[in-house]
Amino acid sequence: MEWTFLYLMVFLKLPIAALLWIVWWAIRQEPEPADQPGDGGIHDRPHPRHPRRPRPRGRDPHGAPLPAAPPRVRTTHARARLLEH
Repeated sequence: MEWTFLYLMVFLKLPIAALLWIVWWAIRQEPEPADQPGDGGIHDRPHPRHPRRPRPRGRDPHGAPLPAAPPRVRTTHARARLLEH
């Protein structure tokens, strides 16, 4: 029996078996009890809203205006030339 065959058939199956065991273990876990309101946790206080300054639209962060739009270009349709002999 070659070592390559043993490696491919046994050792590469170990991560798959470990993954299946972890999934089985996670499914069997009991859910954690939810925190009760009023227990003094950090989630009891609402987060204060900080006022934000309105940013001017159409300018970069340093206040310079945006560059002008590039000129429009019309596309042409190519036509086949008639070859005369």
